Amino acid sequence: MSRVTGRARPVSRRGKLLDPGLELTLRPMAYPQFYEMYRNAIRNTWTVEEVDFSTDLSDLYTKMTPGDRHLVERLVAFFATGDSIVANNLVLNLYKHLNAPEARMYLSRQLYEEALHVQFYLTLLDTYMPSPDQRAEAFAAVEHIPSVRRKAAFCSKWMDSIADLDSLETDEQRRGFLLNLICFAACIEGLFFFAAFAYVYYLRSRGLLHGLAAGTNWVFRDESAHMAFAFEAVKTIRSEQPHLFDEDLEASVIEMMVDAIECEVQFAEDLLSEGVIGLSLEDVRQYLEHCADQRLAMLGMKPRWGSKNPFPFMALQDVQEVANFFERRVSAYQMGVTGDVTFDADF
Repeated sequence: MSRVTGRARPVSRRGKLLDPGLELTLRPMAYPQFYEMYRNAIRNTWTVEEVDFSTDLSDLYTKMTPGDRHLVERLVAFFATGDSIVANNLVLNLYKHLNAPEARMYLSRQLYEEALHVQFYLTLLDTYMPSPDQRAEAFAAVEHIPSVRRKAAFCSKWMDSIADLDSLETDEQRRGFLLNLICFAACIEGLFFFAAFAYVYYLRSRGLLHGLAAGTNWVFRDESAHMAFAFEAVKTIRSEQPHLFDEDLEASVIEMMVDAIECEVQFAEDLLSEGVIGLSLEDVRQYLEHCADQRLAMLGMKPRWGSKNPFPFMALQDVQEVANFFERRVSAYQMGVTGDVTFDADF
């Protein structure tokens, strides 16, 4: 039997993040940033059972106007299916094409968090809508509520185009994957959900629905981390294959963002159709444009709209999260977080 002598050379992973195949080697680690994101996600663990809805029903039926309740019912209808769309895309499209075990570790954790969000919204539905008929109607929102159906169609348009691909062999296929990932990060997480969070935090600013707001704090934190991971993946792919980011891709991203804003404005027209004091369609559009410019900046693209954030209660969200950390550490984190707490974190 022959024997290998001398010092063993370290194995180097030379593949790129979108190369076809199944990379199984975690050491030496090619993408430590994804592993750190996974570790941070593990530290930020919460459960639905920690959310206290005890005062929410009283708010709904004694403190809120019919217009307020209509807004909440439409929000719940969107929440009932929104995270399921994201989870399906993770499993069917993203996981199999991001060829790095540390990236897949993060996506596995994200899938757990999406399931947790679905459980939270299911609990929300059961709490706010005691009637089985109301709950069934909410779950069927993509079929009978036009504004929700349009958002679902938008997701299908941009995310299902790579559903039949087993591997990304061509530049065209890889650009299709990038559009899927950007749609998920910039539009679904970065616009649709951020708009939904804004409505929740607006109600909180009026002292309403503390249970919904408390659970949304944790969902907001999760979704912000999901978005950060996706943009980091886009940044990594760009560093490895810069030629993929051509003028056609950028034009498609702009088309996607414009389409997403119009989808969400239609949803806002529905939400605000019965009147909600202190919220206007113009302010919602401005907030969406502000968020869209932020997402473009995260993609290394120029802002398009130049709109300012019209909602001061969203600008204060960072400070509110820090306050929750000190006031309710056990509720905010089931597992303690180590490290420094900063007051200028970018959520």
